[in-house]
Amino acid sequence: MFQIDSLIEESKNTNHSQKERLMISLQSMNIAKASDIDSLVLKANRNLSLHYFYAEDYDKYVSLNQINYKLAKKLNDTTALAVSAGNLASYYKFFKVNDSSFFYFSKSLKYYSSLKNYKEEAYSLMSIADLQFYEKDYTSSETNAILAIKLLNKLPENEDNLDDLWILHNRIAAIFSELNQFEKSIQYHDKAIAIANKMNDGFLNSIFSIHNKAFVYKKTGDYAKAIELYSGLLPLRSKYQEEDPTFYALIASNLGHTKLLNGNRDYSELSKIFHEAHDLTVDYNDDLIRIAVDIDMSKFYLEFEENDSAYIYAKEAYDISKKLYANNYTLEALMLLSQIKKGEEGKRYLNEHIRLSDSLINIERNVRNKFARIEYETDQLAAENKQISKENLYLLILSIGLLVTVILVYILISQRAKNRKLELMQIQQKANEDIYNLMLGQQDKVEEARAKEKTRVSKELHDGVLGGLFGVRLSLDSINFQEGKEVMMTRAKYISQLQTIEQDIRKISHELNTDFVSGSGFMDIVKELIETQTQAYNLEHKFNFTDDINWDLVSNKTKINIYRIIQECMQNIYKHANATTIEISISLEKDLICLDIMDDGSGFDTLKSRKGIGLKNMSSRVDDIKGSINFISQSGNGTTVNVKIPYTN
Repeated sequence: MFQIDSLIEESKNTNHSQKERLMISLQSMNIAKASDIDSLVLKANRNLSLHYFYAEDYDKYVSLNQINYKLAKKLNDTTALAVSAGNLASYYKFFKVNDSSFFYFSKSLKYYSSLKNYKEEAYSLMSIADLQFYEKDYTSSETNAILAIKLLNKLPENEDNLDDLWILHNRIAAIFSELNQFEKSIQYHDKAIAIANKMNDGFLNSIFSIHNKAFVYKKTGDYAKAIELYSGLLPLRSKYQEEDPTFYALIASNLGHTKLLNGNRDYSELSKIFHEAHDLTVDYNDDLIRIAVDIDMSKFYLEFEENDSAYIYAKEAYDISKKLYANNYTLEALMLLSQIKKGEEGKRYLNEHIRLSDSLINIERNVRNKFARIEYETDQLAAENKQISKENLYLLILSIGLLVTVILVYILISQRAKNRKLELMQIQQKANEDIYNLMLGQQDKVEEARAKEKTRVSKELHDGVLGGLFGVRLSLDSINFQEGKEVMMTRAKYISQLQTIEQDIRKISHELNTDFVSGSGFMDIVKELIETQTQAYNLEHKFNFTDDINWDLVSNKTKINIYRIIQECMQNIYKHANATTIEISISLEKDLICLDIMDDGSGFDTLKSRKGIGLKNMSSRVDDIKGSINFISQSGNGTTVNVKIPYTN
């Protein structure tokens, strides 16, 4: 036990690399399993699951938490049950598996409630309220949010608890806005702003709430008040630009649209506002805010009867929202397109709007009471399990009797099966002999065909090529010492005949090599990938590689993974790094193939980056070919990806 505790503590030592800490955690888990003591296994597993999370190995993370949940249930360990249920709930919430997320949050809520852990109990209620809000169960969402607020009010007024209270008040304000109870919505936004002002680092919270409050005024038609609030946020851009660079675009677009609704017809002013906002979302690749800006721009151009421009931005909003499954934006874009386009095309957009709207209404009806049903069915299942455990005892006795009968029947059937198997083996043996004889006969035919082909080629060379060469040689000998124009013409004729013979030789050569397929080397393929991608991504590039590696000796599996890692890296650089230059090198050092990919982009914090599926994929590929990968980066200083793969010559 002491050894396991020591290893768990060692795995938390930040002087070790992430990979080393994971290996130490695995070691503690293996020792715990060998001890065959469930409480030690659970303890080691809980620590290991945390390191799987840090390593972004989410498949193993969720699998291990499911094991921990069952083991904690067996041990009746309420704390471990609460933690594993909370981990599973958060995992499913992140991947939008709302049913499973609700199920496990409901479980963690009960466990934390029994432990009197108000902080975690409040977090479970807050998460359940979020899930119910997204499913449009506004009444239940409001109830759980208020319960969470009451619990947090029992706790000390620190930064973390104030932040949770701010989130909950924003959630209730959003609920009232959806229910068109705008006065209550504004009241809760004011409460959220007051909470943000109490925080040491609540500036962003405050301006987000002011923006949301302005949106409520916009919905109520109080455009002057909304414009006042939006306008007050614009000069603060320098304070929130670094944290959320596209928030300015959202504020500007909302301000421009509100001014339009308020009767502002200054085309130049509004156009400048919208285009600045749109360019900002494109520069930072923020598709969600880009949809909102596109819709506002389309409405602006439609108001000024510039239907071509209105169509461009409405169609862009439609395409992006379809890709992101942002159904509310899709509906709004479809309605705009049906207004912009006339005739059959406009009707087609309107019909699609109606179909999507009906589909969403049906889904909403089906899931309206889904969470209550899940909770009820879970409690009912627990009661049924007790009854089943009683019935299992009777079934066990009956099963033993049946088992004895089945064993006797099995012995009889297996004996008959053995006899049939011997018969089948004899038949198979005969079939194998027939197949072997057939293969021998086929081999003779192949050898005969090869011999005929050799004879044909020999005749072609002897009768065609050699005969022609012999005739030309004699003719050239006969005029070797003659001169004059006629002799020159004769030589030219014989040279032409030599060219014809050359073509015959080439034809025979091609016939003998009809199955040859030329192909580029692996470095040529990689070079083509880099040139194609950098041209598409508008990146300057350098590619250096060594000739010391014999790629014919490297397995196809390794080459495919190297290719995919380069491809994934370049995609990540394009999507996230804002780089202008990329340098790729492949070298051989001490029997290791070294792949280095460097960019001059914005970089990232390797300790805080937890959600990169691309990084996870690259790590998985490197592990699959027994290599290692290291990410070296800091915010603002670019990124270097270093991959090392064993090479056997």
